[in-house]
Amino acid sequence: MGTRKSYPSDVTDDEWAFAAPYLTLLCEGAGQREYALRDVFDALRWVLKTGAPWRFLPHDFPPWPAVYQQARRWLAAGCFEDMAHDLRALLRIAAGRSPSPSAVILDGRTLQSTPESGARGEFDGHKMRNGSKIHIAVDTLGHLLALRVTTGKEQERNQVADLGAAVQEATGQAVTLAYADQGYTGDQPIADAGAHGITLQVVKYNGAKKGFVLVPRRWVVERSFAWMGRFRRLARDYERLSTTLAGWHWVAFLVLLLHRWTPITHLGS
Repeated sequence: MGTRKSYPSDVTDDEWAFAAPYLTLLCEGAGQREYALRDVFDALRWVLKTGAPWRFLPHDFPPWPAVYQQARRWLAAGCFEDMAHDLRALLRIAAGRSPSPSAVILDGRTLQSTPESGARGEFDGHKMRNGSKIHIAVDTLGHLLALRVTTGKEQERNQVADLGAAVQEATGQAVTLAYADQGYTGDQPIADAGAHGITLQVVKYNGAKKGFVLVPRRWVVERSFAWMGRFRRLARDYERLSTTLAGWHWVAFLVLLLHRWTPITHLGS
């Protein structure tokens, strides 16, 4: 590709040193490789951060079809999710915590639909919009553990079984407690969580709600959604496939985690 001026979204040398082993599905000298993986990863981060269509990718990056195809290979191999889980464990250790959390927070948000998202953009009666719903589970530091994409009309309480199974798989059955809002009220969510060894605790507002209220435990997952909102590609549902939409959320969190991890590696040096 030659030398190009860097973008703010580019991966740093320290970040790439950590990420490269996860993203190198073939050796660097593979005959079919035409573009440097670091340039492809930088291009993917640029699209995710700016929200631009693939065909608007600047010409100093590899061609957009090459970037998109490699990104889909990475998604299919689970590279971003694996890296995010390892970084989450490292950051927890650095914070003086166990690598695997014992408590998680559940919540969902609705992304406004677009023509590209098709039939997935159904009406969410609570948010009063057509869109796709993103259901997540995070640890008490706000790190992503599990994510599911559904149509907008799906209720949060119906995703407890899938999220419970996913967090236990990611943590080695370490989770025993899950906090959630009143959208998870009912006997069935409690039973679904209990089937995976998790106690579901609904955290309610104390008194009447007026304006912004910081609710104990639950604010952590709201902050995680706010972090993901910094990536314009995730402001709406621009994807045809739900697996792609889910994958971009993992990439976004990976970018955040890499940014937090590299300064820690220099402590004491």
